[in-house]
Amino acid sequence: MPNYRTAESVSPKHPDKICDQISDALLDAHLAQDPHARVAIDVAGGHGTVFVTGEVTSKATHINVAEIVRRIAGDVEVIEHLFEQSPEIAQGVNTGGAGDQGIMVGYATSETEELLPLEVVLSRRLNQALYEQWESDGKTQVTLEDGVVVSVVASFQNAPGGELRQRVEAWLERQDLAAVAETVELHVNPAGDWQQGGFDADAGLTGRKLIVDNYGPRVPIGGGAFSGKDPSKVDRSAAYAARKIAVDYLKRQNAKEAYVYLAYAIGHDQPLEATVVIDGREERVEGYDLSPAGIVALLDLKRPIYEPTARYGHFGHGFAWD
Repeated sequence: MPNYRTAESVSPKHPDKICDQISDALLDAHLAQDPHARVAIDVAGGHGTVFVTGEVTSKATHINVAEIVRRIAGDVEVIEHLFEQSPEIAQGVNTGGAGDQGIMVGYATSETEELLPLEVVLSRRLNQALYEQWESDGKTQVTLEDGVVVSVVASFQNAPGGELRQRVEAWLERQDLAAVAETVELHVNPAGDWQQGGFDADAGLTGRKLIVDNYGPRVPIGGGAFSGKDPSKVDRSAAYAARKIAVDYLKRQNAKEAYVYLAYAIGHDQPLEATVVIDGREERVEGYDLSPAGIVALLDLKRPIYEPTARYGHFGHGFAWD
């Protein structure tokens, strides 16, 4: 029976990714001035307006929200609606506890040098190659059958279909990660060429591309978004720790794949679950300080490093957790 695997990637000019980048750029601006800032910023944007909301408790001054938004989103109206973190949440975090309950999944596989699933890497690399040419809103999707590329979808704003098809075909000829079927089913601008993209065509929202941000659709995720959240939020920091642990176990045991599962309760500093599954064999994670403070120290997370994570996924780019 054939084994099919599909993954997609979206460009940095996709509306959801614009929102992710704004959230993380604002987080970086606070961390640059106050490494202990508590930040949880969500952005919704579209059709000329960007709405910035959330909670910020920070000693940073002179954060020009509108200027940061317009650097990423262009000439838009900016509506800012930010408040301090709830004192009831803060009382659990101030003692070193997790900023919320949650489940985090980490993953690593030996099938690519990025230690990510092959279909994820292929769809991302194609997207990056096309974005280098057009720097516009766009999506790619790659389907494998038994490890062989059998279909590709590519839709890019301002990209003439004929030229886009040529570039996809040229990329298929160059790529050496997987075999390519003799006849690949290509869907290039399948709804027709398009010029209206980004916020001019669609609305975006922080945290709406969770599978793209993680490991693709065949690997489970805990469910929490990353962008706009400081590392006291285990949705982000513990997900990064889970990836780091998965990578470490994969390399130490020369394994094919590793899954890591962590779970937390708000206000509690130790995980309720810390499990690693290496090539189907389950163990308890050992040898890591998995308190929020321990994770922050391990990965040096109180730095303005987050905007780049919001472009092409949070794993496989040589970050500290990779």
